[in-house]
Amino acid sequence: MLAALLLWPGAAEGPDPIAGDTTTLQFFGFRAGASLDELSARLASLSGGRLRCKRAKLDPSVNECRAVLQSPELGRVDVWVSAIDSMAGVLTLSAPVDFNRLDLWRDELLQRYGPVNPRVQGTQSMLQWVRRGRMLRLTWRLEGGQPTASVSLVDGRVLDDWGRARNRSAR
Repeated sequence: MLAALLLWPGAAEGPDPIAGDTTTLQFFGFRAGASLDELSARLASLSGGRLRCKRAKLDPSVNECRAVLQSPELGRVDVWVSAIDSMAGVLTLSAPVDFNRLDLWRDELLQRYGPVNPRVQGTQSMLQWVRRGRMLRLTWRLEGGQPTASVSLVDGRVLDDWGRARNRSAR
């Protein structure tokens, strides 16, 4: 599944008008590959809740973390992080949104990372950008006439390093 996420056709980068490096895929300051400390600080700067983490039972190097944040730019958003050795391998921000907020999220990403061809599967639509082993995907679907949007950020290097470490320890 990770290979499918990282190899899915499409490329471009997204939100914050910082000129220069568009290879660091991020969404309102959240990025895959960030440390848990960096993510906690970003949540605090957005008046978000505390990042609560639990160690995985099968692999103590993995933490599953959750938080809820409320900000003018994002609204109320559920945050989920899968961290390996305290680095975010997969980061997801998800929320029911109105059409205006969905347009804001989509426009921020398109402005920063450029246009991509949208993918539509059934009632779900998606935009995706891939840069240097990282992926950012915006998906949305209608639920009862109301959009639910999700931004997923994946750092392939963090996941690949974890996979190599697991393979070495299994030998």
